[in-house]
Amino acid sequence: MDNILLIFFIFLRIISNPAANALQKSLSLNYSSIVINIFTYAFLSIFCLFRINEIFKYDISLTFIFLVITCGFLCTLGMICMIKAVNIGELSVIGPINSYKSIISLLIAMIFLKEIPSFSGFIGIILIAYGSWFFFKGDDNQKISIIKRKDIQFRILAMTFTAIEAVLLKKVIILSSPEVCFIYWCFTGFLWSFILLFLLKKTIVLPSIKSIDKIFIISVCLGIMQFSTNYVFEKINVAYALSLFQLSSIVSVLFGYKFFHEKNILSKLIGSVIMIIGSCLIITGETFVKS
Repeated sequence: MDNILLIFFIFLRIISNPAANALQKSLSLNYSSIVINIFTYAFLSIFCLFRINEIFKYDISLTFIFLVITCGFLCTLGMICMIKAVNIGELSVIGPINSYKSIISLLIAMIFLKEIPSFSGFIGIILIAYGSWFFFKGDDNQKISIIKRKDIQFRILAMTFTAIEAVLLKKVIILSSPEVCFIYWCFTGFLWSFILLFLLKKTIVLPSIKSIDKIFIISVCLGIMQFSTNYVFEKINVAYALSLFQLSSIVSVLFGYKFFHEKNILSKLIGSVIMIIGSCLIITGETFVKS
């Protein structure tokens, strides 16, 4: 039963993240990334008020507070950079770049969580990273100049912030639970979005009724994404979990083609297949539910 539930949450995570990114890309044409962030976290925080009693079931130490505040800060920065990236670039390219997060998190998790990958898991992570290069075939820019693109730079920043956040989130989950971690994630994200709004001297633009509907759906997608992430982090290693999440790249490619008419889909799908093979190696190298 636990394995079935884990697979279910992995599936939810794979679908919900690109769905949120597609809507963020649509809204970013009219609203700043910080404004989208604030209203997204506002909806999530209101929902969490109904479960606020859960956070009082666990001891709150200074270490725990530091981890929660830092996670909120890193996630807020990561989401702002992600919205900037999808606004400038193609969803079918920006999504797959995330495959490198598993490598960053692997190094961090090895140091702080003592999570050592198996040989097949390590090869799987390499294949996922290699497969992502197929998403740039046919691009007008040469691969050597990809790093100079603003959309890629924002994506790398978002990936780095959230990779570090992922390792710290695992610590928060160990000290509490996936649900409590989710509640703190929503509240601190809302708090940091407001702080950054004032620090960057941005003006809050009230969304239209139609845009509010989209922001609400984004909130639902991100809520599902984050709770699913927390649940999976509780069960398996962070690096492996993030690698499996890269299967969402396929969804990003299809969404990019369907909703934004992005090109070079065949090459991107080939890259996706390579990433699936890498994910299969990761699955065979890791027991889903720890004993």
